[in-house]
Parts: sequence; structure tokens; C-alpha cells
Amino acid sequence: MRMFDDPGFTAAPYNHFLERLEAQDRPVVAALHGMVLGGGLELALACHFRVARHGTSLGLPEVKLGLIPGSLGTQRLPRLVGGEFALDLCSSGRMITAALANEKGLVDSLADGAPRTFGLAAAQALLAAGKPLRRTSALDVVPAAVEVINKAEAAAFKKPGWPQLAAIVRCARAAQDLTYDEGKAVEAAEFAGLVHSPSSKALRHLFFAEREAVKIPGLPRDIEIRPVKKVGIVGAGTMGAGIAINFLNAGIGTVVVETDGDALQRGLEMIRKTLEANIAKSRISPEKVAERLQLVRGALNYSALADCDLVIEAVFENLALKQQVCSELGRVAKPGAIIATNTSTLDVDFLAAATGRPADVIGMHFFSPANIMRLLEVVRGAATSPEVLATVIKLAATIGKVPVVSGVCYGFIGNRMAEVYMRETEFLILEGAEPVQIDAAVESLGFAMGPCRMLDMAGIDVGAKTVIEYDKAGGLPPDASYRSLVRKLFTLGRHGVKVRAGYYKYEGRTPVADPEVGAIAESLAAQHGITRRKEVSREEITERLLFPLINEGFKILEEGIAFRAGDIDVVWVAGFGFPDFKGGPMWWAEAVGLEFIAERMAHYAATLGNAHGYWTPAKLLSQRASSTAGLSVGRRDHQVFVG
Repeated sequence: MRMFDDPGFTAAPYNHFLERLEAQDRPVVAALHGMVLGGGLELALACHFRVARHGTSLGLPEVKLGLIPGSLGTQRLPRLVGGEFALDLCSSGRMITAALANEKGLVDSLADGAPRTFGLAAAQALLAAGKPLRRTSALDVVPAAVEVINKAEAAAFKKPGWPQLAAIVRCARAAQDLTYDEGKAVEAAEFAGLVHSPSSKALRHLFFAEREAVKIPGLPRDIEIRPVKKVGIVGAGTMGAGIAINFLNAGIGTVVVETDGDALQRGLEMIRKTLEANIAKSRISPEKVAERLQLVRGALNYSALADCDLVIEAVFENLALKQQVCSELGRVAKPGAIIATNTSTLDVDFLAAATGRPADVIGMHFFSPANIMRLLEVVRGAATSPEVLATVIKLAATIGKVPVVSGVCYGFIGNRMAEVYMRETEFLILEGAEPVQIDAAVESLGFAMGPCRMLDMAGIDVGAKTVIEYDKAGGLPPDASYRSLVRKLFTLGRHGVKVRAGYYKYEGRTPVADPEVGAIAESLAAQHGITRRKEVSREEITERLLFPLINEGFKILEEGIAFRAGDIDVVWVAGFGFPDFKGGPMWWAEAVGLEFIAERMAHYAATLGNAHGYWTPAKLLSQRASSTAGLSVGRRDHQVFVG
């Protein structure tokens, strides 16, 4: 896939080969097994007959890389399976089973055994039949209904950052409205327009970054992995229940421990309801839900964790409480068991010391909702053994998570960067910006939601308590205005969506601007001597939120908290909703121009003041900005502030 980065790349040579293959007078059979994806499936589409081994997975995932199937996939596939199903496969990039592929006509038969054996048998049967060869390009397309095409077009319009979706719709129209040769030309033009686009380059960067993230320097490939057949979770709240669901979905027995019987029952009921909700969405059968519920049990005593291979504490984010729980886990967990903390900000080394067995301790920071969000921050303590680290990285894949390894610091990678993001959000509001204005500025870049809506969803009480804990530990600057707004909203009981009041007031789950928040901000500004303004530009909002965030990312790299810039990008895309078509904050920074970012940091230091070094560029950012001066084109040539 690196070949796509070659400025002279074209799919034409491969496509010409496929045309020659399909034109053969002797039968060409594709014997399919394992995972048949992308160009491999397009090769099979050019064959005269396709036989797949049971258990084979097939798909065209190019859409996830900012591309379309560029080797006649958009033209051959609808001739086999019909326009509607082809449009679905190309637009979603999902994999399907061999059984479904056979049902839809993508493959001609199913088999067991060795691919060479059943492939040769299929070829001999074709020869014996003596029938004309079936060339896919010569077949007629069963067209998708007009409303299906229109719906796909409307969905593409809502995702301008993914231009490949609109391109797929245009290719689908061509497949059913034009001749094969005319459709082929449409596909070639669309592919050529996408392959070197910024969005495709960003998505391809993330594809490789996710795979690089599991490669840990100094960790041998053949390191021993500890078996994890049973998992214990301490805490049956929203987070604990969500974490449990991950392991149940993977078929791993799980015990959930609470100290209060009512809290335990609420947690187990939450697990049951969440799993059963997927039945109505046709994601799982009732039988599968029943199987998974058989794997979980509740307990009111830590002794129930004695035979677990992994125990995760998921109690409230309070240092003293987590220290107490970790101490108890160190006492009851069996020798060799991994003890993990789900802390989002606290010192993993401090908690590891409390267990008395720090080599067995690691951070497993799940993001909420834990059963949905893809990211798992794996926090490597100073004493964490290599075997524990390797085991958790492998386990992440088992439970469908994307792992990124972080060192120990406040907030690790994601929340440490989120702290400066929320800091500037609050200062902008104190200076006169409205929450809806701030959210709109960020969402215009492609974020699913801005910082105010995000914290309302997560819970202002959760955010405020985290800030309070950090302040107790001496982490906040001695500045009474710092994060004063979230603390004030917490004190006033404005805890977010769950109480229908936070940065916004809520009608159901719909946010509505609330003048009371402006009045609270105005009062705090007067109290702390902050000058209010009538106008704050969208550009200033975007720069002040995201440039310090990027700067913090460079500090994290300097300190070795993250191994690679790509690791930071994965954290922010998979965990915080940074738009994937911009590649993550560190990738996007290169597009914006590092020299430009450093210049704007200096501008805000001069205009806003630089108390506590807020606006001082990281050394690594300054170095990189100097080395790329004149090379990064910055705003002039990039749509930096629009989606």
C-alpha cells in the first residue's frame, strides 16, 4: 500500500493485467481462502469462476483508506451481486463471510480442504461442462433502486471529509447507466483524483500508525504471553460494566466485584440491557446474548478474584480510593495475575507500589463508553514487566481495541493533551465566546462534537473532580482562574446531559444555548480580572484550542511518553474524535505548517501573556519548525479552518 505514495502511481498496469486475465480462452479459477480483500478480491472478480473455502472473509476496504476500489471493482462487483449490494460493500468497506458471498453470487461455490485441490477440481469441472466462459465484465447489472442511490448520495454529502463516498456513488451510477468501458473510465478518473488527496494520505497514515503502535522498542517478538482466560473487574458502574462487556463479547469469563449489593445489581443489569439492545439492532442473536451472560457473575468480596488472570480496578477517580483497592488486589490476586488500573489521569507507579508487586501492574485506560470506543491507552509503569506489557497489547486485539502505549504522567497522552484543550475552552468563554460558538468552530474542522458538548456528555462532575484531584496533587498552576469555570458549574450542580444542564441546557439530549452560562462566565471574568470581548473569531478559537494541544504533543514526544507522533494521532482519532481524514493532530500540524504554528504561539504569548509558559513552544516543535521553514505551506494552501 506504500506504493500509493509514489507521485507517479497508477492502477493502469494491474488493471491491464486483469483485462488480459479475463480475456483468456481457457478457464481461470480463483480458489479463495483466508482474507480476500481489496486488490485480491478484484483479481478474483476478473476470473471466470470463484470457489471459496468455508470461513473465508471477503471485502473491498478501500473506502477506509480514502480510496475507491480502483482495479475495476466498482464495475465488476455490481455485475455479480447487483448494484445495491455492491454499493453497500464499497461504501462500508465491511467484510462478509463466504456463505453470504455465495448467497449473493460473489463466489460460485464453497468448498473445504486445500485451495489448490478444490481450485483444480473446479477448473476440471468447467472444462468438462464445455460451456462458454462467464466473463464478469460482460454481465448485465441489476440496478440499485433510485432511492438507494439517492440515500447513498445524501449520506456522502454529509461527510465532505470523505470524498471517496461521493466517488463510489458516481461509479455505482456509471456501472448501471453506462457501458463497461465507459464505467471503467469513470472509475479510473475518480481513483486518480483520490489517491494523492490530503484525506486519503491522512487515512493511510492512520492505517499504518495503528499497526506501528503495537511495535514497542526493546520488546522481543518471541516474549512469553501470559494466558488470560478469566478477568475480574472491581467496580460495577458505567465504566466497569462497559469494560466487562468487552471481555464477554470475546468469550472470556468475567467476575464483577462491588462492595454494595444494589450497586452490583445495577451494574449487572446494565450489562444485560446493553447486550440485549444489540438484538433489536440485528447485531447479535438472542442465543449469543444468553451465552455471553452465562460468562459473567457478580460478587461482593475480593476473594472472588483469586483465580482471575487479569484484574482491572475501575472505581471512582480518587487517588486514596484507588490506592486502597490496589493494595487489596495485591493481596488477593494469584501469583502471575496481571493487575490493571483504569485510571485516566493518576500516577500508575504510585498505584503499582500500593500492590506490593509493581512488576505485575499496568494501566489499561478504557475510553467511555468502554464497550464502544476503540482506543485502549496502555500505560507502562516504571516497573511493569515486559511480559505484562506484551500480554495486554495482544489482549487488546482480542477484545477489539486499538492499543497505544504511554509512559506515566498526568493524563498520559490523551487527557494530558485534552487538559490544554479544555483550558483554552474555558478562557475563551471567560473572555466572551459562547459555548455554541466554540463547538461550531471545532466541528467545522470535522470533529463529531466540540469541547463543551463533549464534556457535557462525559459529565462536568467527572471533569471537575479530575481537576480537583490534580490540584490536590499540586499539578495545577497557582492561578485561581485556571479551570475555574468547570469547577463553578460543578458547584452549581450543572453536571451535563444527565441533569439537563451543563455548558448548555438540554431538551432531551438536544443542547440549547443557555444565557445563564454567559452570566456565570461574566461573573468569573470580573472576579479574576479577565477582560471581556464582544467578538472572538472562529480562527482564533481554532488556533487557541488546537495549537497548544499540538504543542503538548511535541512535549510528550520530547519526554518519551509516546514513542511516535503516529501514536498520538491514533489516540486522538480513536479516543477523542479528531477527524480521521485530517490524520490526527500531529499529522495535521504538518499540513498547517509547523513554522506557522510556532509563529501563532508567539503571537498569543504577546497578546494574552505567557503565564506559566502556556504559549512557549516545545523545544521539539521549535526545532522542527526551524528545519521545515519555507517547506510547510501553512494556511495559504490548506483548508485549515474548514472541514
